[in-house]
Amino acid sequence: MVDTILFDLDGTLILFSQKAFIGAYFTELTKVFAKIGMDPELSVKAVWAGTKAMMQNDGSKLNKHRFWATFADTMQISGDNTGVVEAACDSFYENEFDAVKAVTTPTLVSQRLVRTMVEKGYNVALATNPLFPECAVSTRLRWIGLEINDFQLVTHYANSTYCKPNPRYFREVFAKIGKKPEQCLMIGNNPAEDMAAGKLGTETFLVTDFLENDAGLDITAFRRGTLAELEACLIGMPEIMRI
Repeated sequence: MVDTILFDLDGTLILFSQKAFIGAYFTELTKVFAKIGMDPELSVKAVWAGTKAMMQNDGSKLNKHRFWATFADTMQISGDNTGVVEAACDSFYENEFDAVKAVTTPTLVSQRLVRTMVEKGYNVALATNPLFPECAVSTRLRWIGLEINDFQLVTHYANSTYCKPNPRYFREVFAKIGKKPEQCLMIGNNPAEDMAAGKLGTETFLVTDFLENDAGLDITAFRRGTLAELEACLIGMPEIMRI
């Protein structure tokens, strides 16, 4: 029986085009690099290199450590200087990052969904691809009226050692929340990354408002619909009595 809901964040609970988000994000982030005297163009390359390293992580190190080691290597900077950049980026995520909210589509459904499912007795976790620090996830949640404490677990780069669509990412999530795959419902907007949980026996729902399907995968086999249709589906799920 499903008693746990796993939500993706970007393009699922927060409605935006990935292309628009990335454009706005790097426009703001490069200002941070320039402000601390780093070459913005090379810094962006270093961010992408660090992101790739996290996506390929083998579980032996936290994603955070993979990212900053690769970033430092690409930029050819020391550990001390890396710490300065990390602090500047964390400050950015807590402040200037809010400018990126302009590319999102406002909705009250996401907040309602999460809180309704908690009230119905379900465990709720945020299974967002752990490529960002917790402060960046917290800021994005604030855009839709939610916060870290609304979830039993929030994955981010400092508590994860894998990324989607690696099945070990999902197994890591299941272990952290003490659930079996068949007890969970994974909700996301990317058939390659989010629906990968289904291969482990997890139920899935593909949100189509801002579908990410660059590979052109056939999605006809997935249960799917808009965020509004998802809401109707979740509201119809039975309440869970907790002992």
